Amino acid sequence: MKNFLSNITSLAFAALVLVACETNKEEEVKPEDAREYRFIRVMVNDETARTLSLVDPVKLTVETFEAGAPKAALYRTEAGRFGALVHGTSNFVQFFDSGLEGHGDHVDVAGTPKWAALTGTGNRPTHFKSKSDEVITFNDGDGTLSVAREADFHTANAKMEVISFGGVPHHGAMTRFNNGTYAVTEKDGSVPGTLPERVRVIDRSGRTLFASTIQTAGIHGNASDGNLSLFGSASGILVVDQSGRQRLIAYPADFGDAWFGSVLEAGGAGKFIGFTAAKGAYLIDPGANTITPIHAGADVMQAKVDYAGNQLIVLTHSGEVHIYDLKTNGAPKRGSVLPATASEETQKPQLEATSRFLYITQPKTGELLVVDINDFSRKRRVKVSSQPYRLAILGQESDAGH
Repeated sequence: MKNFLSNITSLAFAALVLVACETNKEEEVKPEDAREYRFIRVMVNDETARTLSLVDPVKLTVETFEAGAPKAALYRTEAGRFGALVHGTSNFVQFFDSGLEGHGDHVDVAGTPKWAALTGTGNRPTHFKSKSDEVITFNDGDGTLSVAREADFHTANAKMEVISFGGVPHHGAMTRFNNGTYAVTEKDGSVPGTLPERVRVIDRSGRTLFASTIQTAGIHGNASDGNLSLFGSASGILVVDQSGRQRLIAYPADFGDAWFGSVLEAGGAGKFIGFTAAKGAYLIDPGANTITPIHAGADVMQAKVDYAGNQLIVLTHSGEVHIYDLKTNGAPKRGSVLPATASEETQKPQLEATSRFLYITQPKTGELLVVDINDFSRKRRVKVSSQPYRLAILGQESDAGH
């Protein structure tokens, strides 16, 4: 009898262990949350109307606001709380406050979504950057910078401060280093047209700290991690550091006349990406002085880094999306998300992404397409305006409130 009870006890214990193991196993393979982060918003503007739409992708609700003009370029600040609308032809920059303020381990809701008080009135503002608490535009009309700090965004009648550094009008660009100085393009006239050929380093007063040492055959597109700034040029990737040192990274031998007109920073992965429609998207390694293919091909319609800076998202004209994990370099995810888009279309779908979802404008239907990154067949649509033009993701990849 005693042995019988002992056997029963042993069997019961083994069953409990088995159930516990199975429970743990289920928890380990629990599918990822199929919702977007609670504190993410998507800002979408329109090509012909002044409508600005703020989409809550969890609730699929839309709040609308009236922008200063249609067809602005849209950006977000580095911290994610504010969006920027750059109206180049109207000499006007607006800022929009999502009210979602990140504090590392949680997010505060700092009021309702609204326009910030601060504005910019530079001469044809075009290129936009945000670093730390500072926002910057390059003003093509007179070759100046306009800068402001987020602390002044809700100061009544506040304006962006203009920094002059002896430049001339050109289609320029800039980056901000961690030490507070700026790498800015300059035009010496050696190349016809509006593209600049050189880069110098200046301080906030506009004083030149380090003059250009390399002349290129034209510059367009740039990115920075705060220590190094990379500029796409027809002569190679121009690398500039905080101490003014400059060098070129050569393009692959098969590039011919192609060159990167777009350079992206993948901050989460600590990498730089170069893109040209003629050749595709490539990894730029300034440490090794190499440029290697990530997605080679001439069918790329959009190439974007996701919100966290960990993934490269490539959308092709055929309607396929390719997602590359820049941290693990694992096999890419691939699938069809759209019908094909003709390369001659004047207004193509525009793409942005978080770590969970893709957001793609649909100019012909007035919708924002929301696609689950883990299941491309899981799609939702939300009506935003008549002809959605550009989009930007605001807020934080977090579900934790205060």
